[in-house]
Amino acid sequence: MKNPAEVIPQAYKGIGNLLAAVADGGLPESTTELIAMRVSSLNGCAACLQGHALRVDEVGIPIEKIVGLAAYRESPFFNEAEKAALALADAVTRLADAEDAVPDELWREVTKHYDERQTAALVLCIATHNLFNRVNVTVREDAENPFWMR
Repeated sequence: MKNPAEVIPQAYKGIGNLLAAVADGGLPESTTELIAMRVSSLNGCAACLQGHALRVDEVGIPIEKIVGLAAYRESPFFNEAEKAALALADAVTRLADAEDAVPDELWREVTKHYDERQTAALVLCIATHNLFNRVNVTVREDAENPFWMR
């Protein structure tokens, strides 16, 4: 079927509003793109991965970070703030995989690097990309020609 966000344009507008709110949250664009790529990778969303791969040069993400994203915890190319944001992305994306999905220790690490507004933007960024991934994977959105690039 067509993507539901294409069938019901108000949904696409709503997702766009969420992404605009994230952009207004004070996070570096490179962080939001890394989160989008990590979440999309965990969810197996090829269309989103392709879309975000087109933005890496635009927001200044070096190839070492793209290649090392799957092993960000061990990679020397990510700073502590990025690692905390990516760990939060992992936890929120995999809520059902842990009894205490987002432990206090993780929150302490995130809030050590991000203020309340930025942390809110992180949560919204992660949740919005999970939403997009779940819709796109469900309808098998075409990675070579996704509806939002037509």
